[in-house]
Amino acid sequence: MKNTSYLCAQNVTVGYGARAVVENIALSLRRGCITTLIGANGSGKSTILKSFARQLPLLDGEITLGGRLLGRYTAAELARKTAMVMTGRIHTELMTCGEVVATGRYPYTGRMGFLSALDKENVRQALDMVQAKELADIPFEDVSDGQRQRVMLARAICQEPELLILDEPTSFLDIRHKLELLSILEELVRQKNLAVFMSLHELDLAQKISDTVICIKDGRVDRVGAPEEVLEASYIAKLYGIDKGSYHAQLGFLELEGVNGKPEVFVIGGGGQAIPVYHRLQRQHVAFYAGVIHQNDIEYPVAKALAVKVVSEQAFEPVSAARAQEAWQLLCTCRRVICPAAQFGTGNMENYRLLARAREAGIAVSNS
Repeated sequence: MKNTSYLCAQNVTVGYGARAVVENIALSLRRGCITTLIGANGSGKSTILKSFARQLPLLDGEITLGGRLLGRYTAAELARKTAMVMTGRIHTELMTCGEVVATGRYPYTGRMGFLSALDKENVRQALDMVQAKELADIPFEDVSDGQRQRVMLARAICQEPELLILDEPTSFLDIRHKLELLSILEELVRQKNLAVFMSLHELDLAQKISDTVICIKDGRVDRVGAPEEVLEASYIAKLYGIDKGSYHAQLGFLELEGVNGKPEVFVIGGGGQAIPVYHRLQRQHVAFYAGVIHQNDIEYPVAKALAVKVVSEQAFEPVSAARAQEAWQLLCTCRRVICPAAQFGTGNMENYRLLARAREAGIAVSNS
């Protein structure tokens, strides 16, 4: 099922009135897959999503949904095929969260909008799926933004769509609920064979959950591919115009710009233990050297981003005497040494000797 295109766009241009925002879009979405739009603010991600949900008319091109032109669906038919969750706040008239979720069943009810027992069960299951069943009887206007986001996702689930469109669904959510929402999406895709089309700002989340990433830049689709193909550090810097700080592609994290100047501190790191030290020194605007760190160490990219210079050793090799001597020469120019490591292994015994030499030379040493 994943290999079958469910939604296809050919030469599509989207925008407002006569003003094009993104032109010549060509893409396909598959059921059982998550496709994510990324790009700078104002690049047109929301405009694309609204156009694909038929909230905005296309300026050019055509979209087919399930082999049928999107424009040929009636509103009721489309509501049974697609559901959308936007970031904008909605206002309700004295409706509870449960009643808001229940509006997702309207495409299936009769003209009077009466809910059947099955409809009510769908509402209950949707609230339960987003961990919001305790909100059912609470007025929608009284809950937090994060809770509203979960309620609106439950409403979309209630529609039983084949295509779920989400505009920045993790906005307003704390860490726990971001992770829960992503788990819900993965479960929906797996169990119900949905096609999910969404935008995200968090590149680390896009990297973890997406089957396909679509990059929007300068009014066009700039790159399409699997996360490991698209989320490459130098490309992300160009996509977002990053000129201060850096993005680490493999681990999906951002780092602020390092502190320049003559280092007064040498950090003996390794094994990830020195990462908090690097960040503290950066916050305190203290320039520092770091070493000797293996190039496959989890803390190496952090040190590389923040230290004035990093003395590094090749992956899986013991720290050599040559690298230790290079580190020593830098260390001797510093007023103090920080070594958070409590123990050393056979691969980095030269770091232990480096620490001992610093103590023997009377250089101030601390573990934090």
